[in-house]
Amino acid sequence: MKAFYGDAFGWRFEDYGADYTAFSGAGLDGGFAKTEGEPPRGGSLVVLYADDLERAERAVKDAGGKVVERLSFPGGRRFHFTDPNGNELAIWTKV
Repeated sequence: MKAFYGDAFGWRFEDYGADYTAFSGAGLDGGFAKTEGEPPRGGSLVVLYADDLERAERAVKDAGGKVVERLSFPGGRRFHFTDPNGNELAIWTKV
């Protein structure tokens, strides 16, 4: 998981024990906790912003992610992707 997000977005990580890693370098800080079971469906969608949507999509694919949907909407465009663990996120940009 760290390799994917590091390669795709340039995030840096710091581990706090075996079940939690914090990330930085994304314009915000956050973390990932190890849990059991499949990723939930129908929950919140994390949406990231990119100035260059095509470059972001290439970076996601090159890092091992899978694009699952592309959308255009008034004022912007986005794509949804799954990371190698099956978590779904999206990236958007202004038109």
